[in-house]
Amino acid sequence: MKNKELTFWLFITPVLLSLSLVVIVPVFMGLFYSFTDWNGLNFNNIIGFAHYRRLLEDEQFRNSLRFTFIFTFVSVIILNFVGLGLAVLVTSKLKSRNLLRTVFFMPNLIGGLILGFIWQFIFIRVFSAVGDFTGIQGLLGWLSTPETGFWGLIILTVWQQAGYIMIIYIAYLQGIPKELIESANIDGATSFQKFRHVIFPLIAPGFTVSMFLTLSSSFKIYDQNLSLTGGGPYNSTQMVAMNIVDTAFSSNQMAYGQSKAVIFFIIVAIFSLSQVYYSKKREVDL
Repeated sequence: MKNKELTFWLFITPVLLSLSLVVIVPVFMGLFYSFTDWNGLNFNNIIGFAHYRRLLEDEQFRNSLRFTFIFTFVSVIILNFVGLGLAVLVTSKLKSRNLLRTVFFMPNLIGGLILGFIWQFIFIRVFSAVGDFTGIQGLLGWLSTPETGFWGLIILTVWQQAGYIMIIYIAYLQGIPKELIESANIDGATSFQKFRHVIFPLIAPGFTVSMFLTLSSSFKIYDQNLSLTGGGPYNSTQMVAMNIVDTAFSSNQMAYGQSKAVIFFIIVAIFSLSQVYYSKKREVDL
């Protein structure tokens, strides 16, 4: 027994050490620095909750938080809908289903910065060319307004991440016993009834995982936001992650940026854990 325990700790110690150095220690250091006048190198005074009180009057931070909430809400719904739809498609009897799986997953392998520049070219150059040719004014200056910039970010995010969410749903769809589907067919169930009463309850754990991943990743998007819109026009599409980076590194307000990061961490943790809790309860009800 002692040898097994020793082996266990020998294997797990490097992981715990790495986790502590990379995640746990920085979290507590960041929390501490948010109460100081830290400038990135050192600090002279502990100023208490001054940065957090300042946050209450920071209109740009509130706007970026509002935009991030709206973006996350819309992207989570569309991502899970598209991901599940793709999963159902590629688990059907299509001959090209294996090729489609590869094609749908490939965008996830491309970095967010590169994808942002690719879609920036599409929205600005390609859309403008199509708009000039067809006379459709709505295609001109796609990233020049807050509304179209918002949907540009949604399109980019869904195009990149839907394939990954598809893989998660595929794993659960393939685990459904064929006997249940055959029984539903014998009972005369329609396609919608089979999905509602047989398929969806069985893939509910996959829905919980996908919701958690899409919720947390949508909240924390930075590189796509940076390369596609840069937060423009006039910071109207700036998400919280970009606002924090700009505050800390562009404005050189390290401690204030850290206080924003602490609040953002708490918000993401609350929403993510609440989503997992209620999704797990929903699994039991189903």
